[in-house]
Amino acid sequence: MLAEHIDKIVSTYQYRKEGKRYSRCVSMEEIEKNDYNLNISRYISTAKPEEIIKLDEVNTKLIDLEKEITMTEKKHNKYLKELGLPSLP
Repeated sequence: MLAEHIDKIVSTYQYRKEGKRYSRCVSMEEIEKNDYNLNISRYISTAKPEEIIKLDEVNTKLIDLEKEITMTEKKHNKYLKELGLPSLP
């Protein structure tokens, strides 16, 4: 552990700082309810929220990319034809 990590832990404890996904003050009643289990994950969720994917935007991007691929393929096949080479399928 780096000194800055130790400082953060000590400061959090000393000043009872609460931080999302890092620290939270809990009552003795809550600890008692959890059978005095001090496992961090019982009190703080470290899970990151899932990114919300906007399917309509992704679909639009895919359609645009498909159009670009088709246009580029046609252009490429034109050059291949000029060179007397077989076209891409």
